[in-house]
Parts: sequence; structure tokens; C-alpha cells
Amino acid sequence: MKHRDHCSGPVRDWTRILQRRLIADDIRVRSLQSQIRKIVSSRTESLSQTQIPITSGVKLQTLNYIVMVTLGSRNITVIVDTGSDLTWVQCQPCKTCYTQPEPLFNPQLSPSYQSVQCNSRACQSLQYATGNLGLCRNNPPTCDYLVTYGDGSYTRGELGQDNLLLGTTQIDNFVFGCGRNNKGLFGAASGLMGLGRNDLSLISQTSHVFGGVFSYCLPDTDSEASGSLIIGGDSSVYRNSTPISYTRMVPNLQLDTFYILNLTGTSIGGVAVQAPSFGKGGILIDSGTVITRLAPSIYRAIKTEFLKQFSGYPPAPGFSILDTCFNLSAYEEVNVPTVKLQFEGGAELSVDITGTFYFVKSDTSQVCLALASLSYEDEIGIIGNYQQRNTRIIYDTKQSILGFAKETCSFT
Repeated sequence: MKHRDHCSGPVRDWTRILQRRLIADDIRVRSLQSQIRKIVSSRTESLSQTQIPITSGVKLQTLNYIVMVTLGSRNITVIVDTGSDLTWVQCQPCKTCYTQPEPLFNPQLSPSYQSVQCNSRACQSLQYATGNLGLCRNNPPTCDYLVTYGDGSYTRGELGQDNLLLGTTQIDNFVFGCGRNNKGLFGAASGLMGLGRNDLSLISQTSHVFGGVFSYCLPDTDSEASGSLIIGGDSSVYRNSTPISYTRMVPNLQLDTFYILNLTGTSIGGVAVQAPSFGKGGILIDSGTVITRLAPSIYRAIKTEFLKQFSGYPPAPGFSILDTCFNLSAYEEVNVPTVKLQFEGGAELSVDITGTFYFVKSDTSQVCLALASLSYEDEIGIIGNYQQRNTRIIYDTKQSILGFAKETCSFT
């Protein structure tokens, strides 16, 4: 391999030739940059984005967050759950269904509804998505599913597919569970939206449309307050008041449908908290869990520092899993230390004041620190939705990164 100047004979005006070559080189670079811009632009333009109001489920007797979508031609309200994969709704005819204010979804009234067959890829993905094999029925030929949750709740039915409308974007042939036997702590929601990482999750099924990126901003529990669930990666629609800081999602082959982060530290009122469990084992971030659970050593360290800074207030009895409670009924105003969680790469989640205290009684005679301890040191911690309030949380499943930024949650 020889340089092309080797064949051109003796060089008479080397400076002039070099100048022409550098000009040609610059033209080539501009051409490459133009090609790259066109490729990136075409790929970006081919991806859609949609925005849906997200609200507290208090009015439906749940502390989870809910959104309304359209399945077939029916508007349904479902719980948003990043810790689950399969989206499901209660269906007619129903053998055992809990009470919901909305009419049950009736597949027979939706001309676009189809049953999912047993030999389909979706049916074969059930074991990975739910932990239970898809079961085949011959009459009619359907793929039956079963999902059980950690609190004992469950849903059982068959897989179906129908058109799903998310905001203004329609997803054809969306695979979901048509629940005929459902029981548990779902409040009065019509079902659940699975935003996990398995092939059956809404995010995976719509990755060709939205690029595998979604984000949300969770408002407080005021039933009138509304945040937003944004599916798609255009950050220009965010209303964050601080820059987005990103951390990587920690790979875990056994738990790869979950979003796991590396919690490296915490601070209370600007004071760093020390604990041996930081940086070990990972911590889940989950919109379907309400109260954050921490390793015992981390929780004890946070509790000790919080009580040191939030001192002088009369204690109140513990409430359920919450053991750090106060009677603040005699105070019009209190100074609450800021709780911050730090993650690998310098990302930081600053817990909003509305996510620091859990108000057991409305007269503030029993107000508890909204954090709880796990039973054992080797259990995996979970960041619950209470601590995610008024924060834009961005999930990028393609790059396996997750971002945090402060935002006052509102939907317009």
C-alpha cells in the first residue's frame, strides 16, 4: 500500500499541493458530517413522543400513580409500575374481579381484539416476564397467564392484543393480559401498566416507536395534582429546574427486568452519612413501591443523623413500617433537613419535601420520616415513589442509564 503521491513524479510546488489536499480534506469532513446529520436526523424524526397526565391514585384507594389510556375503544385507568412487565386489565366475563368504577374491558365489543396463540413469541416470553409459564387452552385456543406479586396480589387470564392509544399515538397489536381472575392491592384501578425491561413490557413493545426512553414526574398525593408520563426521548419538553444527572443501570442477569442502580452515599442536611452497605448489592428504583426501603445499616445511619438535626420535637408512636415519627401539631413551621441520595457517576436524587414526611394524621400529631429499614443487610433496597415526587426521572433502556432532575410536576 503506497501513498498516491508516490506515482506522481517529482514534486514542483509542494506548498500548493498541500493546500489543495487540505481543502479537499475539509470538503470530505463536511460531507461526512452532513451524512451523519442526515442519518441521525432521519432516525430521530422517525421516533415519536407522547405525553400523558399522571396522577396520584388516592381517589382510587391506592398510593400508586395512575394514567388513563385507550385500549380498543375503551378508556381505562391503570397503575404505572416500573417493577412489572405485563400490562393487564380486568376483562368481561370475569370469574373473580375486584370492584372498579369503570366498566370492565369487553374483548367481544372490540373489533380489533385478537387472542394470542400458544406458539407465539409473546406466549413463550411469559415465564421470563412473570415467572410463570404460559398455559395453553384448546377451546378456545388461547395462551393463559398468571402473575403473582410480592404482596400476595395476583391476576390470571389470557393474553390478547388490541390497539392501544397513548396520548395521541396509537400502538397496533399491543399484547396485554385480559384478567379474568384478579385480587389484591390494586385499589379501584382497572389494571396495571408494566414499564419493566422484558419483551412484553410496554416500553419494549413500543421501542420501535419511542426508542426505549420514557420519563415521569410524580406529583404529590393531592388528587387534583397532575404530573406527566412522557414516552420518548425528546428532553426539550421537560420542565426541569436543575440539570439532568445520569447514572448507569447496574446489570444483573438474575434481575434484568428491573431498574437497578448503585447507591454510593446519602446526605442529611448536607452532612454525609457513612454506612458499610453503600456501593454494594445495588438498589431498585420502582414506581410501584410507595416507601423507600434501605439496608438496615444505611437506615440506622440516616435515622441517627436525621434525629440529630431534627431535634427538640416531641416523638409520636410509630406507624406500620415507619418508626421515626413526631408530633408536630403545636408548630406552624419546622425546618426539615434535606435528604439526598447519591449514585455512581455523580448523579443525585434530592428528595422533595413532600416525600420526606408521611403524614399519618392530617392534624400533624403523627408525622413520620418516610423511609423504612429492610429486615436483612443482604436484601436489595428499593427507592419508592414517595421519594421520587417532583423529580423528572428519565429511563433510557437503550443506553442503560437513568437520570434525575428537579421539576415541579404539572401537566399542560
